Amino acid sequence: MAKPIHWDDLQYFLAVCEHGSLGAAARALGVNHSTVLRRIGSLEATLGVRLFDRLPAGYTLTAQGHALASEMSGVPEQVDAAQRRVVGGDLELKGSIRLTAPDVVMQSMLLPALARFRRMHPQLELELVVNSSLLNLTRREADVAVRGSNEPPPTLVGRRVGKVRVGLYASRDYLDSLGPSPSEADYQWVCLDETYAHMASAKWVREHVPPERIALKVNHLPTLADAVAAGLGVGWLLCPLGETRKDLVCLREPLPEMDTQVWVLTHRDLRRVARIRALTDLLYEHLSQDPRLVHA
Repeated sequence: MAKPIHWDDLQYFLAVCEHGSLGAAARALGVNHSTVLRRIGSLEATLGVRLFDRLPAGYTLTAQGHALASEMSGVPEQVDAAQRRVVGGDLELKGSIRLTAPDVVMQSMLLPALARFRRMHPQLELELVVNSSLLNLTRREADVAVRGSNEPPPTLVGRRVGKVRVGLYASRDYLDSLGPSPSEADYQWVCLDETYAHMASAKWVREHVPPERIALKVNHLPTLADAVAAGLGVGWLLCPLGETRKDLVCLREPLPEMDTQVWVLTHRDLRRVARIRALTDLLYEHLSQDPRLVHA
C-alpha cells in the first residue's frame, strides 16, 4: 500500500513551484530555508521519486515533478474556495475579522468607527493589517479591505463610499523663501517614489517636472505631507492630509483626473457572513458621512 502523502508537504512543493526557488517559497510561507528543504525531501521519500534536480543555479522540476505539479494545478484554489464557502455559512456574530487599510485611512478615518463597532459587538475580535497594497482576499490574507482604487479587482465585491481628491500644497514659509510672485518654475518638488507609480499624481510629476527639480521622493503618503510642511518643496497631497495642516497653502484646485474612489471590499464568498456584513455596513455608513471624502 502506498504511503499517505502529507498535505503540508504538498503545500511546500507547490510554494516552490509557484515562487521559483526554495528561498522565495520560504519567505512566502514564513519559514526558514531548511524547513522547505526538509518538507520537499519528505515528499520525495513518500513518493519514491525525485521531484527536483539540484543544480548550481537552483532547483529545477524533474519530469515527475512537472507531472505532480500538473496534477495539483488548481487544488490550493479549490481548498481556499471550500474554506470560504464553509466560513460563508457562518450566520452568527462571533469569531474574528481581519481588516486591511492604508495607514492614512486607518489612523484618520477608521479608528473611531472601529471603536464604535467594538462597543456594539464586544464578542468579535478585530485584527488590523495596515498596508497600502491590496492583500489577497481570495487567500484570506484579509476579510475586509478599505482601499482607494478606481478599478477594484473583479474578484471582490463592495460599495464605493466616496472619493478622495488631490491638491497641490506648499508651506507658507517655503513660499515666502521664494520671494514675491514665484512661478511654478521656481518650485522644488516632493513626490512619491516608484511604490506609488500607478497614482495619477505620480504620473503627473513624471510628465511635468524635470528630474533636477525634484528635491525628495518618499514611499509614504503621510511622510509626503510632513516633507511639504517642513518646507522641502511643493507636492501633490491627498486633500484630507493637506487640509488638516494650517501651515499649508493649496496652490491649485484639485484635478478631477487625480480623484481616487474609496471602497469597502470583501470577497464574494464572505459577503453574507454575519460578522463581515456587520463590519462592512458600519464602515460604509461611517465613511459615507466623512466630510473629508467627496460623496457626489
